[in-house]
Amino acid sequence: MLSLHTSPLAQPGVGDSGGMNVYVRELVAGLAHAGVEVTTYTREWRAGLPREILVEPNHRVIHIPAGQFDLPKEELESLVPTFTDLVLDDIRRNHPVDVVHANYWLSGLSGHALKHELDVPLVTTFHTLARVKAEGGDPEPERRERAEAQIIGCADAICVSCDEEEDQFRRLYGNPPGVLEIVAPGVEHAFFTPGDKRGARAALAMGDGPVLLFVGRIQPLKGVDVAVRALAALGRRDAQLYVVGGASGSNGDIEVLRVQALIAELGLTRQVHFVEAQAHHMLSTYYRAADAVWVPSRSESFGLVALEAAACGIPVIANAVGGLLSLVDHGRTGYLVADRDPEVFAKYTAELLDNPALATAMGIAAADRGRRYTWSFAAARLRRVYTDITSRSLVNCS
Repeated sequence: MLSLHTSPLAQPGVGDSGGMNVYVRELVAGLAHAGVEVTTYTREWRAGLPREILVEPNHRVIHIPAGQFDLPKEELESLVPTFTDLVLDDIRRNHPVDVVHANYWLSGLSGHALKHELDVPLVTTFHTLARVKAEGGDPEPERRERAEAQIIGCADAICVSCDEEEDQFRRLYGNPPGVLEIVAPGVEHAFFTPGDKRGARAALAMGDGPVLLFVGRIQPLKGVDVAVRALAALGRRDAQLYVVGGASGSNGDIEVLRVQALIAELGLTRQVHFVEAQAHHMLSTYYRAADAVWVPSRSESFGLVALEAAACGIPVIANAVGGLLSLVDHGRTGYLVADRDPEVFAKYTAELLDNPALATAMGIAAADRGRRYTWSFAAARLRRVYTDITSRSLVNCS
């Protein structure tokens, strides 16, 4: 398993760590529990890390020294050859493999090279794609789009998260030479399950008024500014918005300052609370404390925050894009908003706050939807993909 730019052991919600970290960590755990031996290679991201960590039986993480620790993601492409060479050396010396599975396009570049060196199948989960981000208003460099096209042309299997992502992929990239498989992420139900709202609020020292929640990295893509404007449009002085997560990307700190200026301009300084990124399992307490969870991202291949909130029995109000279309059943488990309109976010939020019976019914339906997603099922689907592609000829690089 390749996760070059971010470690599955790093804290989600900080820097470049997010849903992909959770995805890799939990999916590999599911594979390990099913008896698949997995080695995850990631770039060494701070000093003092052990070279190898045995996370659990069949699941090890190896830190590859490649470049300075604090390099922004935008500068990591130049480190791919070094990372690849060191991974290749370790595979040949210590950990022979049957399949290489790359996560994100940077890992895909490495996986592409490893496939040809080792003559093994390449599986790729892109998580985000340049053409998809461009449609959402976040254009990526042309070199990334070219690299993704090369990876797609050589991958033996490409994993997407849902029907909507598959349809989007085929519309933007056509039919790939390898198989396109839906492997939906899961949720850890030992943590993310309905619970007592009053108890959660007491644990977090929240008051009794309406609580709205945004969970994610602070960057333009995620739309914290939309959440702030939605709070203003809601027009309730007793409502509180909690933003859980830290600055991300090269413009993250600038985005934090921009959002703080917007909060001051709208007179919401006493109603918006920034909370540093939390240990993943702690997010369940924040979800349970909320009346609604807002997901105003410009694009989302899946949307783990929406799934985890639903599993906790909390209605989600989300932008109508990507995987969020499959996670939110409009009018039943939450609401979908076209074009991230803050006024519409506020309107749907008011409906929930003014109608407790509706909110309760939606919460019950959301929890029922969330129970359908498990990491063990995701791992079983992926194991089937691995078995299938190792039993046939490799895709010829196109």
